Amino acid sequence: MTTDFATYIAGLPRILAGANMLFRSADGRVLLVEPNYRETWTLPGGTIESDENETPRQAARRESVEEIGLDVEPGALLAMGWTTAGPVRPPSVTFLFDGGVLSDEQIASIRLQESELDSWNLVGLAEVDRYLTPNTAGAVRAAVEALATGGAPVELVDGRPGADAR
Repeated sequence: MTTDFATYIAGLPRILAGANMLFRSADGRVLLVEPNYRETWTLPGGTIESDENETPRQAARRESVEEIGLDVEPGALLAMGWTTAGPVRPPSVTFLFDGGVLSDEQIASIRLQESELDSWNLVGLAEVDRYLTPNTAGAVRAAVEALATGGAPVELVDGRPGADAR
């Protein structure tokens, strides 16, 4: 019995893919946004558009322009996170890029995509757990550590570093 390639592809597991940017202020706080469609805050970014053959880097830039009005070329890949499937969603992979340190002018020019976001805030690392899911908070801490040490991108599983973090 043979299966044609399209049928094979259609039978593969569905995996969501997203890309985010880690923007920081000069004093080390991180830029978070408050979506109006869920309870927790997040980083600027979103879904990679597969219909457009968009790359993770392109998605991070596009989403940052759309969500906060900042057109910044993504820097280094800081982390790549795998989130296992949950009760209402398939597994996902997220690419986290360095958005750099924002100037006072850039911060003053932030304009929210009002159809998706209610607000934004610059938050110290000690406060991220109050705003973010455990997975996203873990990714932020790992990314900041990678920046501080000049290390390679961090592999995350459910927000924790390491290939065998589960």
